[in-house]
Amino acid sequence: MKVIRYGKYVGEPADAVDLDELVKRMGDFFLQSGFESQYYGVSEMDNQRSIEALKDAILRALQEGDLLPDDAMSEELRKMLQSPQAQNSQAVKDLLEKLMERLAQEGFINPQQPPQVTPPHQNTARGSLGQPQERQTEARFEITDKTIDFLGFKTLQDLMGSVGRSSFGRHDTRDLSTGVESGGVSRRYEFGDTLNMDVSETLFNAVRREGVKVPIEMTYSDLMVHQCEYHSSCATVLLLDCSHSMILYGEDRFTPAKRVAMALSHLIRIQYPGDTLSLVLFHDSAEEVPLGELARVQVGPYYTNTREGLRMAQRILLRQKKDMRQIIMITDGKPSALTLEDGRIYKNAFGLDPFVVGQTLEEVNKCKRAGILINTFMLATDYSLVQFVQKITAMCRGKAYFTTPYTLGQYLLMDYMQRKTKQIH
Repeated sequence: MKVIRYGKYVGEPADAVDLDELVKRMGDFFLQSGFESQYYGVSEMDNQRSIEALKDAILRALQEGDLLPDDAMSEELRKMLQSPQAQNSQAVKDLLEKLMERLAQEGFINPQQPPQVTPPHQNTARGSLGQPQERQTEARFEITDKTIDFLGFKTLQDLMGSVGRSSFGRHDTRDLSTGVESGGVSRRYEFGDTLNMDVSETLFNAVRREGVKVPIEMTYSDLMVHQCEYHSSCATVLLLDCSHSMILYGEDRFTPAKRVAMALSHLIRIQYPGDTLSLVLFHDSAEEVPLGELARVQVGPYYTNTREGLRMAQRILLRQKKDMRQIIMITDGKPSALTLEDGRIYKNAFGLDPFVVGQTLEEVNKCKRAGILINTFMLATDYSLVQFVQKITAMCRGKAYFTTPYTLGQYLLMDYMQRKTKQIH
């Protein structure tokens, strides 16, 4: 008699890993800007990366702990993951392969096989095609738009948590006689204020005071209004320094700046859909880059052509018909290049060149005359740079923030939201 035995299904260890948490932990790897490159590779949109590098990144994330529950792996696998020779283990290799398959299936990465070539027909028997031969190149992958959007959302979520904002917008009811609202902010009603009256609450107050009768007599103390927020439409150009100094001196300043830009893009899309955000990178010259490509951008070339970035930002903003137009500039260095009238690039990296500084400040003055605000986020604190940024701020009546890659996001997002909102009653 045939016997069928049933047993409890034990899933693969890779199935127990939370992919969202894995992708979040690998964010710096996916957004790398050239800092980890041995030769600081520059001037590339590196949308493809090595599969072997991806395996290393997954392994590092697993070794940090918590991603793989204890009950989902054997004692042998647990010990092997923490071993310096982890990648030599077949069990670990299988785990990494499975995780890469899941990342591909969920649309976080797009694996790409290395190209294949065939030898010339004269090198094969009777002129027939030879067997495919792989080039000496590695299999690679590219990150998808889903990954970019996910990392932007997670960065925004973390930043909002760090500044104590879990939600945006308010719709509170307030007693005008005392000026006390549910949010705890006090303000008396003044004649001429714009009202969004809460009719039901106002009538209830009058009836409670006078009783049910017709006509209902209302007094000032009965009035209740909704408090809401008015968000002016805003056109913003994010002017991002991608000169070589953004990854030099032992610190990666460009990857955190990319994260903040992605978070700002996500904030505008979900919270301020009437706003526009454009991205301009400046280095030896300047270029507008689609926001969807930001995660794939690396630093380079070497110099800092601030004036050309401001010029391009102005051209973009002057096409926008919004209540506000502003430039958010993130940089860590002094202007060291100019685009001359004949198209040549004038460069001087030694000190603050008076010619470069003068032309750059003239462009700042043009922004002021056009009503464009400039807020500068400086990632360095050299005395000469502080003076230069303060001069820009004084000229255009903007703000200057001297910050670090770790606090950049908090300052930038809070400044953006505070500038956009004004209370109406």
